[in-house]
Amino acid sequence: MLKYIVRRVLVFVPTLIAITLLGFIIMISAPGDPVERMVSAAQSGGEIGSQTANQIEQKKFWNRKLGLDLPIFYFSINTLAHSDTLYRIYDRNERSALDRLTSQYGNWPAISAYHAAINELNEAHSSLKVDSSMAEGYSLDDVKEDINKSYFESSALKATYNDLVIDAKLDALEEIYKAPYMTRFQVKLDNVREKLQTVRETATPWKIFVPVVNFYPLNQYHRWIFGDGNWITGSGSEFTKGVIRGDFGTSYRTKMPITEVIGIKIFWSFFFTVVSVLMGYLVSIPLGIQQAVRKDTRFDRITTAIVFVLYSIPGFFMATVLLMTFSNPDVFHFFPASGVEPVQGFGGDAGFLERWSARLPYLILPGISYTYSSFAFLSRTMRVSMLEIVNQDYIRTARAKGLSDRVVIYKHMLRNALLPIITVFANIFPVAIGGSVVLEVIFTIPGMGNEVYQAIVNQDYPMVVAVLTITGILTLVGYLVSDVLYAVADPRISYGK
Repeated sequence: MLKYIVRRVLVFVPTLIAITLLGFIIMISAPGDPVERMVSAAQSGGEIGSQTANQIEQKKFWNRKLGLDLPIFYFSINTLAHSDTLYRIYDRNERSALDRLTSQYGNWPAISAYHAAINELNEAHSSLKVDSSMAEGYSLDDVKEDINKSYFESSALKATYNDLVIDAKLDALEEIYKAPYMTRFQVKLDNVREKLQTVRETATPWKIFVPVVNFYPLNQYHRWIFGDGNWITGSGSEFTKGVIRGDFGTSYRTKMPITEVIGIKIFWSFFFTVVSVLMGYLVSIPLGIQQAVRKDTRFDRITTAIVFVLYSIPGFFMATVLLMTFSNPDVFHFFPASGVEPVQGFGGDAGFLERWSARLPYLILPGISYTYSSFAFLSRTMRVSMLEIVNQDYIRTARAKGLSDRVVIYKHMLRNALLPIITVFANIFPVAIGGSVVLEVIFTIPGMGNEVYQAIVNQDYPMVVAVLTITGILTLVGYLVSDVLYAVADPRISYGK
């Protein structure tokens, strides 16, 4: 058995690599710019104020913290025309514009010089102090407006790749710089035009047809898996210790470490999953046994009809009916409509039993909604499995020996009939981390299902990928546990060979 478990764990390794690759691809391919989201959140919440002085510094900070200042993977297949360090440009729109320009003209050194000239023009606005002495007879408001226009146009120029649009923006800047108080920018604008002319005159489009392979030992995927410190020990990590050490990065929505968010939210998902599984098994297994023993009797027909009616009702519909019936002041207001505990909380001296007695009314309707649908499936599975065994030779031999029905059913038939039920039991592991999205949203349960829903709505891709990765790992663990339980339930199953 031990050798088999070791072999299965080794087989898990390539599967886990595939899971992490899939999650990483989803995260880097998702739409939107995480740096922009983090900078906006930091500005509204003042999170970075002490670390960065302006928006550019904030973007650089978050670019480094999220690992976006690194190449994506261990290698890339590019062309001779393209730069192998384009990833260092922190702004996604700028990177895209430079990539398109390179694909058009093929001369990266000239394009890089053109981009640097635009940056010089744009940065000239940052150090400029606007006062009355600068206006020299002009309205100070007009001066500020022209400077703002100039800054906007030069900033937009960095993310522009279309020739017609580039020329239009340069002409617009030329028009702005005709004002006497704007002539200081003219030299830098002339430099931009000169560099752009060099790009167009020295174009080498043939380079885009020459493939080049670049290798990057330190990259985003490596950092995501092993962290930004020592990849073996994790020591020296500044922002992340890596997925291999349980660090999935920072949530875009809550700005908290993802492992911390999961630690807060997982309890209620795990609680309802375990309770629903225990209740489902405690009811369904005895029910399935009785249905098999009393096959084709009135009891079998009536219970089968009832559980199939329950199974045919969607979970969201049952939850809604329960809320409208038993949490409705106009019908029966027996239970609270949402949450898992009183809004006002508990007193400081409230004990364990007092807390859970106060929570109990909040848990009954969600517990029913979680559990009822499993009755039909599990009881039917148990019934079919028992009926397959009832005519086996060893069962007839046991009855011929004069053993009681109770001994035959619960000692000889039940263990072998449990194999399909064990297979279903393995699903408890991934469900515990993912939760029930629909039911948790309906009942406002602060669990992982609700958190996943909020992450999808708010494009919190690191959280979605973290749940995907952990769910895949727990699925593999569930399969392994099932294999072990098979051997425990049925002595005929052996993993010795």
